[in-house]
Amino acid sequence: MTKPTIAVIGGTGQQGGGLAGRLARAGFRVVIGSRNPAKAEAVADALNVKTGGSLVTGADNKTAAAQADIVILTVPFAGQQETAREIAAALANKILVDATVPLVASDIGKVQLPNAGSAVAALQTALPQTKVVSAFQNVSHVQLQDLDREIGCDILVCGNDDDACNTIIELIAALGMRGYHAGPIENSAAAEALTSVLIAISRKYKNWDTGFRITGVKDVEH
Repeated sequence: MTKPTIAVIGGTGQQGGGLAGRLARAGFRVVIGSRNPAKAEAVADALNVKTGGSLVTGADNKTAAAQADIVILTVPFAGQQETAREIAAALANKILVDATVPLVASDIGKVQLPNAGSAVAALQTALPQTKVVSAFQNVSHVQLQDLDREIGCDILVCGNDDDACNTIIELIAALGMRGYHAGPIENSAAAEALTSVLIAISRKYKNWDTGFRITGVKDVEH
């Protein structure tokens, strides 16, 4: 695939930073987005050192989204809608990959989906001019941040635009993972719920590398 520029909004966090590092390692230009541009620039500098390159820059959220061809949203559920509204003008006709999981701080190991059913589907409703794709909810930041390790799980990709989903599946493949088109954006509810299931398993067995594999599909290559 022709490598697009990718903004990671929330890239100063653990999951966003892990994704940004892996994208840069794979040769993508990455813009870290944050409400605090100085913090974004500091994280970008650290990732450039970690990856041995200069592909990562930092900016405020609006600037990062405007500079990107694809935007990845990795912010907590409480800030998802507000952050999306902040950058909405820069998202028109673009792909927005939303990794949001509606975790409730009192018990993140218990499935507690919002009244709308899916946090990501609700964002697609709020952003009708944007191609919202759900992905990356079920891969732990522990795996993402270790750039030299192979990711031992598959990625569910949900969305209403098949071309957008296929683009993100190609992106996932470029990162050394397998992505599967898992249906319309409403099906993101399953991926969102699975995160709490994986957290519960991790707690029980004291292993934060948990994930899952899709079996029986023959035409997806690693």
